[in-house]
Amino acid sequence: MDSVLTVACKLEVKEEQVAKLDATLVSFAEACNYINQSVDPRLTNKPRIQGLVYNHIRRDYRLSANLAVRAIARVASNRKTAKQKGKPVKAFKPTSVDYDARIFSFREKDWTASLTLVTGRERFKLLIGNYQRSLLKGRVPTSATLCKRKDGTYYINIQIKDDVPDAPIRDDVIGVDFGRRDIAVTSEGDRWTCSLSYDATGLLKARPVA
Repeated sequence: MDSVLTVACKLEVKEEQVAKLDATLVSFAEACNYINQSVDPRLTNKPRIQGLVYNHIRRDYRLSANLAVRAIARVASNRKTAKQKGKPVKAFKPTSVDYDARIFSFREKDWTASLTLVTGRERFKLLIGNYQRSLLKGRVPTSATLCKRKDGTYYINIQIKDDVPDAPIRDDVIGVDFGRRDIAVTSEGDRWTCSLSYDATGLLKARPVA
């Protein structure tokens, strides 16, 4: 089983990079809205959606191959979630873009991230502290999300995946639940209950009874 940790890293953005980031955010959101509006709303399968709209969004929204695939995956995922909740998919806003290993990379030696934008590849310095550095040190993350916050700052939320070992199966452990009448029960049916009584001062006291 995989455990995913997201590390939020603020980007140092040069003046000439702002328009490039915004153009990418807008193109990605518009592509997602086009996909959602033009494809049968009952369709949630990513490969099938991709076969219908891939060439169009590559041509009309200036997205690279992998950005186009990420937009399709975003719509498919949102549709599945909306279907489970019985609600329609909300309109996509130009606030985030999904990235995979082919269009995003992290470089530890200078603490930078490289992103594919609609204008080409751009590199950004990460404005991070010791906590983020400790999480990213020695790692090669393969996915991230570019985000623009309400205050106009840009962040890259880097996903780090770890394998979590399965919990060992044991037969020598019992569970204890304080605050309930049955405070402990074993898998073999042994039970410890709690007898309630009042002391001389009128306070409620609990006395375990096997």
